[in-house]
Order: sequence, then structure tokens, then C-alpha cells
Amino acid sequence: MKALRAFEGFVMLLVLGVAVCFCFQLSLIKHTSVGEVFKGYLPPKTLVEGQGLYQACGILASSTSRANVPAANGSGEDEKYRPSMAAMKSCMSYSIAELAISLFTFALFVNSAILIVAGSSLYDVSGAGSADLCGIHQLLSHTLAPAAGTIFALALLLSGTSAGIVCTIAGQIVSEGQLKLSVKPWVRRLITRSISITPSIIIAGAVGTQGLSAALQGSQVALSIILPFTSAPLIYFTCRNKYMTVGVAQRSARNVRGENGSASNTDGGNHDAERTAEVISPGVVKMQNHWVITGLAVVIWGIIVVMNVALVVLLGLGVG
Repeated sequence: MKALRAFEGFVMLLVLGVAVCFCFQLSLIKHTSVGEVFKGYLPPKTLVEGQGLYQACGILASSTSRANVPAANGSGEDEKYRPSMAAMKSCMSYSIAELAISLFTFALFVNSAILIVAGSSLYDVSGAGSADLCGIHQLLSHTLAPAAGTIFALALLLSGTSAGIVCTIAGQIVSEGQLKLSVKPWVRRLITRSISITPSIIIAGAVGTQGLSAALQGSQVALSIILPFTSAPLIYFTCRNKYMTVGVAQRSARNVRGENGSASNTDGGNHDAERTAEVISPGVVKMQNHWVITGLAVVIWGIIVVMNVALVVLLGLGVG
């Protein structure tokens, strides 16, 4: 666990580096009030005009979190690891705290900072609406400060590195946990990096940086469209006792009589007596989500579905 925590700390430093980079970018912004920033959180009518909804779906799918998955105990191929109830509760508490902190602090701040920097410094700049990643680097260097473009590139590098590490871990969990395919770490990293980098190299070489930027945004939108199909079963399974009931061993004390109805005392005599023994009996613990949590999840799921349906319709009409 020490090695795992050190690895998580390294990923956290990468994300913290992204936050520091955008703090620097925000410090360069002038003539923008706090009221205007918070007003930008309200969905405007321009969301369904141009590529607003398309870009919003891309941002929606860009946030990921780490999954806590127990490892096998190594006692046999057919024997599955069954964590204790205390271990499951500890894992749940850790995951909930991690998810809440990461989403409502770093993820919210970084995504907000991207939009604030772009909206305040590039809104009325010629060519900003159609600029790709390289073009944004040049625009930031000219409008904010010479170092702004470099800091923006550094933030993208740190963000891409952390995202790549998370994807590698996800591939390891799927291949070793579900497919039961175990390979050496360097082979796994080589395969996953090749799968992720090779298409980008081909696209960049064929259509240039503009095509690479469009492919990047398109891949995020594709993830947003897939999100309802992957989250619906998760909501369904976690709200039903049929799937969220855990078998546990319940310990209880029970008074039992000695052998042949008697117990021996210290002086060698026998007398009828009772003694307290620990009895282990099977039991169950129901861990399904509360109906309030389930209802909130369904509402959020519905909003995502409506956004994706509207996006597909607008793209089909040629106005998205």
C-alpha cells in the first residue's frame, strides 16, 4: 500500500501542477470582474448556437476518477478474494472522499479556469474561434504574456500525462481482473501507449494540427455520448438489493452447556454449568443506494441524455 500511495501522490502532483499553471494564467487576466465570472456559469442561449453544446459535451466527458479494485489473494486460481466488511467500508469512504474532493476542487477549478482564461482574453481576438491548440498557444502568448503560451503547453503536458497514467491503470484492471490476461508491466505500458499515441501520430501527419485538435475534441464528445449507456447499468445495479447484498459472518455470544451437560471444575469434580461461547453464523448486509441518491443520479443521467440527444440532432441539422 505504501507503493500505491506514493504512486497516487505522484499523479496528484501532476494534477496540482495543472492547477498551478492555470492559477498563473488567471493572475494575468485584467478588466474582468468576479460577477462576470459567476454569470458565466449560467447556461446562455448561445449554448445551442454554433459549437457551444459540442464543446460542453467534450468538457463533460473529460473528467475521470480512479477505481478502487481489490487484488487477488494468490491462494489459488479459482478462489476469489472476498474482502471483509471493514475493508469494503474503508474503501467506500476513501473512494467517496476522493471523488468528491477531486470533482469539486481540482476538476471544477481547472475546467472553469480554462473557460475563464479563454473567455476573458480571447473572446474578441480575431481567429480565436477557429484556433487549434497551437493557435491558442500563440494567441495567449500575444494577448496575455509571452510566458502564457508556454505555461498553457506545460499544463496540457501534465494533464495528458496524468490522464495517460489513469488509462493505463484502467487497462490493467480490465485485462487482469476481467479477461485474466497478465503481462509484464513494461509490455502493458508499451501496448497501451502505442494504442493511444499511434492514431494521434497518423492524424497529425495526415491532416496537421487542426485535424488533430478536431479529433481530440471529437473523441471527448464520443465519450460523452457513450456515458449514458455505461452509467445506466451502474445506477440500476447499485439501487437493487439483489446485487448490493453482501454476505458476512456475524459473531454472537451464546450460553452453552459443557460436555454431557456438565463442566469440570478446578478440583476435579463435575457439576452442571454453562459457559459462554462465540458462535459464527452467516448474515447479510444490504448496501444499495438510498432512493434520494438514486433519484439524483437519474436526474443527472437524464440531463446528460438530453444534452447528447440535442447534440446529435444539431449535428444532423448542420448547426451543431
